[in-house]
Amino acid sequence: MIFSTNPWVWIAAILTLCIFSFLYKENAFYRFAEHLFVGVSAGYGVAIYWNNAIVPNLYVPVFHQHNYWFIIPGLIGMMFFFRFSAKTGWLILIPLAVLLGTGSGVYLAPTFQADVLKQMQSAIADATNLELGGWGLVWGLVAFVGVLTTLSYFFFSREQKGALKISANIGIWFIMIGFGASFGNTVMARVSLLIGRVQFLLTDWIHIIK
Repeated sequence: MIFSTNPWVWIAAILTLCIFSFLYKENAFYRFAEHLFVGVSAGYGVAIYWNNAIVPNLYVPVFHQHNYWFIIPGLIGMMFFFRFSAKTGWLILIPLAVLLGTGSGVYLAPTFQADVLKQMQSAIADATNLELGGWGLVWGLVAFVGVLTTLSYFFFSREQKGALKISANIGIWFIMIGFGASFGNTVMARVSLLIGRVQFLLTDWIHIIK
């Protein structure tokens, strides 16, 4: 067993072990690593936001290009800080309304294009692809039925009875399959992260695995 001589590797290994200590119980080492991670992430996020959003979209246009119209969205953005005041906290509703309104308008068309039209085009292309030997048509029909029955489950304007109830019950199965696949993918991603940290400890830190 040969330990690494790199101090940064030692820091990373110690912090990793502090996080793993939560598997036993919550303790001071875990809380230290947790708070350090949250603090570093917040500081890094502020720096990235300042350099990628504030400077190019507010500071440069106003102070270098003398385009003073940018002061208006800057003031609207600063109204988010009213959240910290009990008396004027309601003013945060103004930037929230602007953000939600403009965001919905700007991203509605691209979202519909990417999440609806492209998915439909892909399903139709697979269903009509003769090289797939008919399986493209089968899975295309399955996807079509899954979309319709899932949407029918969330149709609350009528009482779910008769054909609508049957369709909604089928939609529940598709929803559960989708949630199960999503959960399984999340678990596998977390297991992959665990394997990566264990490999780091055994290779970069104590050099058991070459």
